Amino acid sequence: MKHHNQSSSLQRLRCSVQNYDWGKRGTDSLVARLSALNSSSEIDPEKPYAEIWMGTHESGPSFLIQNGDENNGFLSIGSESLSLKDWVLENPKVLGEKVVQKWGSDLPFLFKVLSVAKVLSIQAHPDKELAKVLHKFMPNLYKDANHKPEMALAVTHFEALCGFISLEELKVVLDNVPEIEELVGSADANKVFDITDRDDENKVTSVLRSIFTHLMSASKEMITTIIAKMKNRLHVESQVRLLTEKEQLVLQLERQYPADVGVISAFFLNHVNLKPGEALYIGANEPHAYIFGECVECMATSDNVVRAGLTPKHMDVKTLCSMLTYKQGYPKILQGVALSPYVTRYLPPFDEFEVDRCQLPQGESAEFPAVPGPSIFVVTFGEGIIYTSDLKGDVITQGDVLFAPANTQISITSASQLQIYRAGVNSMFFQAS
Repeated sequence: MKHHNQSSSLQRLRCSVQNYDWGKRGTDSLVARLSALNSSSEIDPEKPYAEIWMGTHESGPSFLIQNGDENNGFLSIGSESLSLKDWVLENPKVLGEKVVQKWGSDLPFLFKVLSVAKVLSIQAHPDKELAKVLHKFMPNLYKDANHKPEMALAVTHFEALCGFISLEELKVVLDNVPEIEELVGSADANKVFDITDRDDENKVTSVLRSIFTHLMSASKEMITTIIAKMKNRLHVESQVRLLTEKEQLVLQLERQYPADVGVISAFFLNHVNLKPGEALYIGANEPHAYIFGECVECMATSDNVVRAGLTPKHMDVKTLCSMLTYKQGYPKILQGVALSPYVTRYLPPFDEFEVDRCQLPQGESAEFPAVPGPSIFVVTFGEGIIYTSDLKGDVITQGDVLFAPANTQISITSASQLQIYRAGVNSMFFQAS
């Protein structure tokens, strides 16, 4: 692409990788394969490659690539590579007027690809009000003052825990998993059984908060004992019956994180299985944990995470249990809306972002009309040619990441089967503003 120093053209990006322990290792990881192509780097077969970040967050910045070999192909200020964040700050018009008015001179979304080999922590992301408080008093743990609504779009089969199961399901769990009552006490368990359809939502929330907080706050010794008892019971019962999907999952989690309270708490959460092309969105203060698979993920530009189980990282059980909404029921799964034969759009109820999934057979084309906000494209498979107003076009291949300024019309033609994802500001935001 030409004229990389001009704010009107597409920008190729070199993106940061996070090597969190839960990531898939070596070439098994889509993140590793994309990153190696994106930054011309070698893949370490022993290393986990968990996430590739595409955006402006300082914990995983993206950098502009220029043609030619000087500065290793990156645009620079003096001797430093030019980050997308700095470039956007100097060229705010690439965001579009409405985006700057709402969010200032920064990208309002963070785009990622995730390769999950073992379960992430049971976690929630704070709303804006709580994020400001956490950042003010614990800036070493909570790096920014923003909320972090997010959406995961499955690239492969993808498993997650998300949100609390229904009251009816919880009663069945307490009946069938006696170790939970032993852990939280019969008084809390009986409160759940005593709830009827006539009770209001506030009472249900209060009871669920009480039992979940007692569970998550139990002593390490108690949790270790209870999980050992549950394991032994399930081993015996597996000789005479088929274990349920949730029981099998809990034993899988226990193998990954022995004697962890998150193992038991998984009984309280919905087990979600996404097929490729299905998406799950998660609002502020909702408990969740990704279990296995590969996805593209988009979120508001934040890295605030409150953890309380299934992790070696810092856990803040008190904050997590107090912040949760305790909404019950199975989460909404997005199938996406077809924009054209080859492009599907996923619209979560958040202003900051939307995601398009484009799957092109060989020799086909897709159009991305100009929009009033910025976009980031990532090629996850195949190759093709991308066009703006320049009729010449540029070759794009797996691992390429591109920033498109506001009001840029994009056309893509595939040279082989091609899979590409686009993140942008939610189109409903522009319609409403």
